[in-house]
Amino acid sequence: SSSPTAGRRVRLGASPSPASTIASSHAFRRVRPAAASLLDDPIEARPPNEPSANLLNEDLAPVAPAQRTFTTYDIAALWIGLVVCVPAYTLAGSVIDLGMSAAQGIACIAIANLIVLLPMVLNGHAGCKYGVPFPVLARSAFGVKGANVPAVMRALVGCGWFGIQTHVGGQAIFAIACAALKLSTATVASAHFIPALGISSYELLCYVTFWTAQVAVVVKGIESIRVVEKYAAPVLIVLCVSLFVWAYIAAGGLGAMLSAPSTFVVGGPKEGQFLSVFLPMITAVVGFWATLSLNISDFTRYATSQEAQFKGQTIGLPFFMAAFSFMSVAITSCSAV
Repeated sequence: SSSPTAGRRVRLGASPSPASTIASSHAFRRVRPAAASLLDDPIEARPPNEPSANLLNEDLAPVAPAQRTFTTYDIAALWIGLVVCVPAYTLAGSVIDLGMSAAQGIACIAIANLIVLLPMVLNGHAGCKYGVPFPVLARSAFGVKGANVPAVMRALVGCGWFGIQTHVGGQAIFAIACAALKLSTATVASAHFIPALGISSYELLCYVTFWTAQVAVVVKGIESIRVVEKYAAPVLIVLCVSLFVWAYIAAGGLGAMLSAPSTFVVGGPKEGQFLSVFLPMITAVVGFWATLSLNISDFTRYATSQEAQFKGQTIGLPFFMAAFSFMSVAITSCSAV
Protein backbone atom coordinates (compact mmCIF):
# COMPACT_ATOMS: atom_id res chain seq x y z
CA SER A 1 0.00 0.00 0.00
CA SER A 2 1.13 3.52 -0.62
CA SER A 3 2.32 5.58 2.31
CA PRO A 4 0.86 8.98 3.26
CA THR A 5 4.14 10.58 2.24
CA ALA A 6 3.94 9.07 -1.22
CA GLY A 7 0.37 10.29 -1.49
CA ARG A 8 1.48 13.76 -0.61
CA ARG A 9 4.24 13.52 -3.22
CA VAL A 10 1.70 12.51 -5.83
CA ARG A 11 -0.59 15.39 -4.90
CA LEU A 12 2.28 17.87 -4.88
CA GLY A 13 3.55 16.69 -8.22
CA ALA A 14 0.14 16.75 -9.89
CA SER A 15 -0.79 19.48 -12.34
CA PRO A 16 -2.28 22.53 -10.61
CA SER A 17 -5.96 23.24 -11.07
CA PRO A 18 -7.10 26.20 -13.20
CA ALA A 19 -8.37 27.96 -10.09
CA SER A 20 -5.00 27.73 -8.36
CA THR A 21 -3.24 28.93 -11.48
CA ILE A 22 -5.47 32.03 -11.66
CA ALA A 23 -4.98 32.69 -7.96
CA SER A 24 -1.20 32.42 -8.32
CA SER A 25 -1.28 34.76 -11.30
CA HIS A 26 -3.30 37.34 -9.36
CA ALA A 27 -0.97 37.04 -6.39
CA PHE A 28 2.04 37.57 -8.67
CA ARG A 29 0.50 40.69 -10.14
CA ARG A 30 -0.24 42.05 -6.69
CA VAL A 31 3.40 41.93 -5.61
CA ARG A 32 4.75 43.65 -8.73
CA PRO A 33 6.54 46.91 -7.91
CA ALA A 34 4.42 50.03 -8.52
CA ALA A 35 7.03 51.66 -10.77
CA ALA A 36 7.28 48.56 -12.92
CA SER A 37 3.51 48.27 -13.25
CA LEU A 38 3.28 51.94 -14.25
CA LEU A 39 5.91 52.06 -16.98
CA ASP A 40 5.92 48.43 -18.09
CA ASP A 41 2.17 47.91 -18.06
CA PRO A 42 1.35 46.24 -21.39
CA ILE A 43 -1.07 47.74 -23.87
CA GLU A 44 -4.39 45.87 -23.78
CA ALA A 45 -6.23 47.69 -26.55
CA ARG A 46 -8.13 45.27 -28.74
CA PRO A 47 -11.17 45.34 -31.03
CA PRO A 48 -14.43 45.19 -29.08
CA ASN A 49 -16.45 41.98 -29.10
CA GLU A 50 -19.81 42.41 -30.86
CA PRO A 51 -19.97 46.19 -30.29
CA SER A 52 -23.20 48.14 -30.38
CA ALA A 53 -23.47 50.67 -33.20
CA ASN A 54 -24.83 53.17 -30.66
CA LEU A 55 -21.70 52.96 -28.50
CA LEU A 56 -18.88 52.76 -31.01
CA ASN A 57 -17.59 54.66 -34.00
CA GLU A 58 -14.22 55.23 -35.63
CA ASP A 59 -13.25 57.99 -33.18
CA LEU A 60 -14.16 55.96 -30.08
CA ALA A 61 -12.69 52.59 -31.13
CA PRO A 62 -9.54 51.38 -29.31
CA VAL A 63 -6.28 52.25 -31.06
CA ALA A 64 -4.28 49.08 -31.69
CA PRO A 65 -0.51 49.06 -30.94
CA ALA A 66 0.29 48.83 -34.65
CA GLN A 67 -1.59 52.11 -35.27
CA ARG A 68 0.27 54.13 -32.64
CA THR A 69 2.90 56.67 -33.65
CA PHE A 70 3.40 58.99 -30.65
CA THR A 71 6.88 58.43 -29.19
CA THR A 72 8.39 60.19 -26.17
CA TYR A 73 9.55 63.00 -28.44
CA ASP A 74 6.10 63.39 -30.01
CA ILE A 75 4.38 63.64 -26.61
CA ALA A 76 6.97 66.16 -25.39
CA ALA A 77 6.66 68.14 -28.65
CA LEU A 78 2.89 68.21 -28.22
CA TRP A 79 3.30 69.72 -24.78
CA ILE A 80 5.81 72.29 -26.00
CA GLY A 81 3.27 73.39 -28.58
CA LEU A 82 0.63 73.67 -25.86
CA VAL A 83 2.88 75.50 -23.41
CA VAL A 84 4.31 78.12 -25.78
CA CYS A 85 1.27 80.36 -26.16
CA VAL A 86 0.31 83.92 -25.27
CA PRO A 87 -1.98 83.01 -22.30
CA ALA A 88 0.89 81.04 -20.74
CA TYR A 89 3.22 83.94 -21.54
CA THR A 90 1.06 86.34 -19.55
CA LEU A 91 0.57 83.88 -16.69
CA ALA A 92 3.99 84.44 -15.14
CA GLY A 93 3.64 88.20 -15.39
CA SER A 94 0.31 88.07 -13.56
CA VAL A 95 1.92 86.12 -10.71
CA ILE A 96 4.58 88.79 -10.31
CA ASP A 97 1.97 91.55 -10.48
CA LEU A 98 0.48 90.06 -7.31
CA GLY A 99 3.69 90.86 -5.45
CA MET A 100 5.84 87.76 -5.80
CA SER A 101 9.48 87.99 -6.78
CA ALA A 102 10.51 86.45 -10.09
CA ALA A 103 11.92 83.39 -8.32
CA GLN A 104 8.74 82.94 -6.25
CA GLY A 105 6.51 83.33 -9.29
CA ILE A 106 8.43 80.81 -11.39
CA ALA A 107 8.57 78.39 -8.45
CA CYS A 108 4.81 78.78 -7.95
CA ILE A 109 4.17 77.88 -11.58
CA ALA A 110 6.60 74.94 -11.46
CA ILE A 111 5.00 73.51 -8.29
CA ALA A 112 1.49 73.85 -9.72
CA ASN A 113 2.50 72.06 -12.91
CA LEU A 114 4.10 69.24 -10.94
CA ILE A 115 0.77 68.86 -9.12
CA VAL A 116 -1.28 68.74 -12.30
CA LEU A 117 1.24 66.33 -13.83
CA LEU A 118 -0.04 63.59 -11.50
CA PRO A 119 -3.57 63.35 -12.97
CA MET A 120 -2.06 63.87 -16.40
CA VAL A 121 0.10 60.75 -16.26
CA LEU A 122 -2.55 58.68 -14.45
CA ASN A 123 -5.33 59.46 -16.92
CA GLY A 124 -2.79 59.22 -19.70
CA HIS A 125 -1.89 55.75 -18.43
CA ALA A 126 -5.46 54.54 -18.87
CA GLY A 127 -5.67 56.02 -22.36
CA CYS A 128 -2.43 54.34 -23.39
CA LYS A 129 -3.37 51.01 -21.84
CA TYR A 130 -6.82 50.65 -23.39
CA GLY A 131 -6.45 52.93 -26.41
CA VAL A 132 -9.73 54.74 -25.85
CA PRO A 133 -10.54 58.48 -25.50
CA PHE A 134 -12.00 60.38 -22.55
CA PRO A 135 -15.70 59.88 -23.48
CA VAL A 136 -15.21 56.11 -23.32
CA LEU A 137 -13.15 56.13 -20.11
CA ALA A 138 -15.82 58.31 -18.49
CA ARG A 139 -18.34 55.49 -18.92
CA SER A 140 -16.67 53.56 -16.10
CA ALA A 141 -17.59 56.34 -13.65
CA PHE A 142 -20.73 57.90 -15.14
CA GLY A 143 -22.26 55.03 -17.07
CA VAL A 144 -22.85 54.77 -20.79
CA LYS A 145 -25.44 57.55 -20.98
CA GLY A 146 -24.15 59.59 -18.08
CA ALA A 147 -20.71 59.87 -19.72
CA ASN A 148 -22.26 62.12 -22.33
CA VAL A 149 -22.57 64.88 -19.73
CA PRO A 150 -18.85 65.30 -18.85
CA ALA A 151 -17.91 64.68 -22.49
CA VAL A 152 -20.14 67.52 -23.72
CA MET A 153 -19.04 69.81 -20.87
CA ARG A 154 -15.39 69.18 -21.71
CA ALA A 155 -16.13 69.82 -25.39
CA LEU A 156 -17.76 73.17 -24.60
CA VAL A 157 -14.77 74.25 -22.53
CA GLY A 158 -12.53 73.14 -25.39
CA CYS A 159 -14.53 75.25 -27.84
CA GLY A 160 -14.13 78.27 -25.58
CA TRP A 161 -10.39 77.71 -25.23
CA PHE A 162 -10.12 77.24 -28.99
CA GLY A 163 -11.85 80.58 -29.47
CA ILE A 164 -9.47 82.33 -27.06
CA GLN A 165 -6.40 80.89 -28.76
CA THR A 166 -7.78 81.74 -32.20
CA HIS A 167 -8.47 85.32 -31.11
CA VAL A 168 -4.91 85.66 -29.81
CA GLY A 169 -3.52 84.15 -33.00
CA GLY A 170 -5.64 86.44 -35.16
CA GLN A 171 -4.47 89.48 -33.19
CA ALA A 172 -0.86 88.36 -33.69
CA ILE A 173 -1.37 88.11 -37.46
CA PHE A 174 -3.04 91.53 -37.44
CA ALA A 175 -0.17 93.13 -35.50
CA ILE A 176 2.47 91.53 -37.72
CA ALA A 177 0.67 92.63 -40.90
CA CYS A 178 0.35 96.21 -39.64
CA ALA A 179 4.01 96.28 -38.64
CA ALA A 180 5.07 94.92 -42.03
CA LEU A 181 2.99 97.60 -43.81
CA LYS A 182 4.12 100.27 -41.31
CA LEU A 183 0.56 101.00 -40.25
CA SER A 184 -0.82 101.81 -36.82
CA THR A 185 -2.92 98.97 -35.42
CA ALA A 186 -5.13 101.44 -33.54
CA THR A 187 -5.76 103.50 -36.67
CA VAL A 188 -6.59 100.52 -38.86
CA ALA A 189 -8.81 98.95 -36.20
CA SER A 190 -10.80 102.14 -35.55
CA ALA A 191 -11.25 102.93 -39.23
CA HIS A 192 -12.93 99.60 -40.02
CA PHE A 193 -14.57 98.81 -36.68
CA ILE A 194 -17.55 96.45 -36.48
CA PRO A 195 -19.54 97.38 -33.32
CA ALA A 196 -21.48 94.11 -33.17
CA LEU A 197 -18.25 92.07 -33.02
CA GLY A 198 -16.04 94.50 -31.13
CA ILE A 199 -13.25 94.17 -33.70
CA SER A 200 -12.44 95.63 -37.09
CA SER A 201 -13.04 93.91 -40.41
CA TYR A 202 -9.30 93.41 -40.84
CA GLU A 203 -9.04 91.80 -37.40
CA LEU A 204 -11.95 89.55 -38.34
CA LEU A 205 -10.12 88.57 -41.52
CA CYS A 206 -7.01 87.68 -39.50
CA TYR A 207 -9.17 85.70 -37.06
CA VAL A 208 -10.75 83.70 -39.89
CA THR A 209 -7.32 83.12 -41.43
CA PHE A 210 -5.92 81.71 -38.21
CA TRP A 211 -9.10 79.67 -37.62
CA THR A 212 -8.86 78.17 -41.11
CA ALA A 213 -5.21 77.23 -40.63
CA GLN A 214 -6.03 75.37 -37.40
CA VAL A 215 -9.08 73.59 -38.76
CA ALA A 216 -7.12 72.50 -41.84
CA VAL A 217 -4.78 70.60 -39.51
CA VAL A 218 -7.48 69.22 -37.20
CA VAL A 219 -9.73 67.78 -39.90
CA LYS A 220 -6.85 65.65 -41.21
CA GLY A 221 -6.71 63.75 -37.93
CA ILE A 222 -4.33 63.11 -35.09
CA GLU A 223 -1.42 62.22 -37.34
CA SER A 224 -1.41 65.68 -38.91
CA ILE A 225 -1.33 67.20 -35.40
CA ARG A 226 1.63 64.98 -34.51
CA VAL A 227 3.56 66.02 -37.61
CA VAL A 228 2.87 69.73 -37.09
CA GLU A 229 3.95 69.60 -33.43
CA LYS A 230 6.98 67.49 -34.29
CA TYR A 231 8.44 70.26 -36.42
CA ALA A 232 6.88 73.20 -34.58
CA ALA A 233 8.40 72.35 -31.18
CA PRO A 234 12.07 72.99 -32.09
CA VAL A 235 11.05 76.11 -34.02
CA LEU A 236 9.20 77.45 -30.97
CA ILE A 237 12.20 76.77 -28.75
CA VAL A 238 14.55 78.57 -31.13
CA LEU A 239 12.18 81.54 -31.44
CA CYS A 240 11.81 81.85 -27.65
CA VAL A 241 15.55 81.68 -27.06
CA SER A 242 16.18 84.16 -29.87
CA LEU A 243 13.62 86.58 -28.44
CA PHE A 244 15.20 86.24 -25.00
CA VAL A 245 18.71 86.91 -26.36
CA TRP A 246 17.48 89.91 -28.37
CA ALA A 247 15.69 91.40 -25.36
CA TYR A 248 18.70 90.82 -23.10
CA ILE A 249 21.12 92.50 -25.52
CA ALA A 250 18.76 95.37 -26.33
CA ALA A 251 18.12 96.13 -22.65
CA GLY A 252 21.68 95.55 -21.53
CA GLY A 253 20.56 93.15 -18.81
CA LEU A 254 17.57 91.42 -17.34
CA GLY A 255 16.00 94.61 -16.06
CA ALA A 256 14.38 95.53 -12.80
CA MET A 257 11.63 92.93 -12.75
CA LEU A 258 13.93 90.00 -12.06
CA SER A 259 15.79 91.91 -9.36
CA ALA A 260 12.67 93.29 -7.66
CA PRO A 261 12.18 91.81 -4.18
CA SER A 262 9.00 90.13 -3.01
CA THR A 263 6.41 92.41 -1.45
CA PHE A 264 5.74 89.72 1.17
CA VAL A 265 9.10 90.07 2.94
CA VAL A 266 9.40 91.55 6.41
CA GLY A 267 8.81 95.27 6.09
CA GLY A 268 7.21 94.89 2.65
CA PRO A 269 3.79 96.28 1.77
CA LYS A 270 2.26 92.78 1.89
CA GLU A 271 4.18 91.35 4.81
CA GLY A 272 2.68 88.11 6.12
CA GLN A 273 0.25 87.70 3.22
CA PHE A 274 2.29 85.29 1.11
CA LEU A 275 0.10 82.21 1.64
CA SER A 276 -3.07 84.17 0.92
CA VAL A 277 -1.69 84.79 -2.57
CA PHE A 278 0.43 81.67 -3.08
CA LEU A 279 -2.30 79.08 -2.49
CA PRO A 280 -4.96 80.70 -4.75
CA MET A 281 -2.30 81.16 -7.43
CA ILE A 282 -1.38 77.47 -7.21
CA THR A 283 -5.05 76.67 -7.72
CA ALA A 284 -5.29 79.05 -10.67
CA VAL A 285 -2.23 77.60 -12.40
CA VAL A 286 -3.48 74.04 -11.81
CA GLY A 287 -6.77 75.13 -13.33
CA PHE A 288 -4.87 76.32 -16.41
CA TRP A 289 -4.33 72.66 -17.40
CA ALA A 290 -6.99 70.95 -15.29
CA THR A 291 -9.43 70.42 -18.14
CA LEU A 292 -6.77 68.83 -20.33
CA SER A 293 -5.87 66.44 -17.50
CA LEU A 294 -9.37 64.99 -17.92
CA ASN A 295 -9.05 64.19 -21.61
CA ILE A 296 -5.30 63.69 -21.98
CA SER A 297 -6.17 60.11 -22.94
CA ASP A 298 -7.36 61.54 -26.27
CA PHE A 299 -3.65 61.93 -27.07
CA THR A 300 -1.96 59.19 -25.02
CA ARG A 301 -4.15 56.54 -26.66
CA TYR A 302 -1.77 56.99 -29.59
CA ALA A 303 1.38 56.59 -27.44
CA THR A 304 3.61 53.67 -28.37
CA SER A 305 4.15 52.70 -24.72
CA GLN A 306 3.51 53.76 -21.14
CA GLU A 307 7.12 54.89 -20.91
CA ALA A 308 6.62 57.17 -23.93
CA GLN A 309 3.55 58.91 -22.50
CA PHE A 310 5.04 59.20 -19.01
CA LYS A 311 8.44 60.57 -20.04
CA GLY A 312 6.96 62.77 -22.76
CA GLN A 313 4.56 64.45 -20.34
CA THR A 314 7.14 64.73 -17.56
CA ILE A 315 9.58 66.47 -19.89
CA GLY A 316 7.08 68.57 -21.78
CA LEU A 317 4.82 69.99 -19.07
CA PRO A 318 6.62 71.00 -15.83
CA PHE A 319 10.08 71.62 -17.27
CA PHE A 320 9.10 73.64 -20.32
CA MET A 321 6.32 75.48 -18.49
CA ALA A 322 8.84 76.68 -15.89
CA ALA A 323 11.40 77.54 -18.57
CA PHE A 324 8.84 79.42 -20.66
CA SER A 325 7.65 81.30 -17.58
CA PHE A 326 11.21 82.41 -16.87
CA MET A 327 11.64 83.60 -20.45
CA SER A 328 8.36 85.48 -20.39
CA VAL A 329 9.28 87.27 -17.17
CA ALA A 330 12.79 88.05 -18.43
CA ILE A 331 11.62 89.29 -21.84
CA THR A 332 8.93 91.46 -20.28
CA SER A 333 11.45 92.81 -17.81
CA CYS A 334 13.95 93.64 -20.54
CA SER A 335 11.27 95.24 -22.69
CA ALA A 336 10.33 97.58 -19.84
CA VAL A 337 13.91 98.88 -19.50
